Amino acid sequence: MIRPAAPIAALIAALALGGAATVAVPPARTDVPAAGSRATAVLAGGCFWGVEAVFERLAGVESVDSGYAGGSAGDARYDIVSAQRSRHAEAVRIVYDPRRISYATLLRVFFAVAHDPTQIDRQGPDVGPSYRSAIFPADAAQARVARAYIAQLDAARVFARPLATRIETGHFYPAEAYHQDFMARHPDHPYIRAHDVPKVRALARTFPALLRG
Repeated sequence: MIRPAAPIAALIAALALGGAATVAVPPARTDVPAAGSRATAVLAGGCFWGVEAVFERLAGVESVDSGYAGGSAGDARYDIVSAQRSRHAEAVRIVYDPRRISYATLLRVFFAVAHDPTQIDRQGPDVGPSYRSAIFPADAAQARVARAYIAQLDAARVFARPLATRIETGHFYPAEAYHQDFMARHPDHPYIRAHDVPKVRALARTFPALLRG
């Protein structure tokens, strides 16, 4: 799969800005207690290429996989999901060490730089329910923290519009091999340069202390 090339005007604008516009997102007031050396978070924020690239750069994150969440195993294929014929969202599965980075910190990065959480069923040029903003908690503790954080951000009017992020249930299914580590393997792809490089730059600018050494 090769996504359509971004319009040249959008590409030039993104490169000229040197990064994505970001919102000053405060830390969550509640967090999941650190327990054990490994935990998993599943987040959906539009095209998984850029979301994966953001979280791969965080210290304490062990692995990030692109995939599909919210639908059935039989429909977890790109041709079906991208045609909006399933209930899936493009998502990433993040395996992390909660002793080094917390669940609430992952959510803060998610809301601040990984995507625009106010867009409904779309992200930038990508339109449809598979590009929705969603959190798929692994357990009740994650669900409680996610709901509380969304309520906190909305109450503080951190964003100009209400958050569209949904709290959902559903299994995660890894995407096809050619989607994995897409930005690392195709750094000059027009879509990556226009829409995902700015996210990575915004991460470095906004959360330098969270980056891998």
